[in-house]
Amino acid sequence: MKYEDNKYYHVYNRGTNKGTLFYNNENYLYCLKLIEKYRSKYDITIVAYCLMPNHYHFVLRQNENGSISRFLQTTFNAYSQAINKELQRSGTLFESRAKGILIDSDRYLFQVIRYVHLNPIAAKLVATPEDWEFSDFRVWIGQSESFMTDLELRNENFKDGEEYKRSVEEFQLDKLKDELLKYLLD
Repeated sequence: MKYEDNKYYHVYNRGTNKGTLFYNNENYLYCLKLIEKYRSKYDITIVAYCLMPNHYHFVLRQNENGSISRFLQTTFNAYSQAINKELQRSGTLFESRAKGILIDSDRYLFQVIRYVHLNPIAAKLVATPEDWEFSDFRVWIGQSESFMTDLELRNENFKDGEEYKRSVEEFQLDKLKDELLKYLLD
């Protein structure tokens, strides 16, 4: 996919054969360090993210002269090499290249952000989105700080983190799930 500057994308990928990507907390933390390291190198903005046991989701913006493709390739190649070494395995960790969907409206943008943050609930991993430590939901609601997540969109569209949290609680995941599911299963 050719990513264009100053546009938002929902980017996701999953493990080979829907297999595990993150085997323990240290794997998640290592991946987050790689993401932090390479986001500025490849000049992308992270709007929202969620790392799940067998897949991940990002809402990203490619800045002027940035490269989402190179960010993803470098980050997840480094991650795959580390996991292969740790587990004494070889081969691909991911099912395919990451998929990217252009987000072409503000309404859709916020639906996708909420969908990303609600992923751990849909998977029945936690009771509330703030209970999942491998997403930036806590940053969005003001319970945590991050140098990685850009809150410009939140600040322009919500009074504060509490207002965003209420919007997530009111969001009907099932309505959006069918719409997005077709992209995830392609």
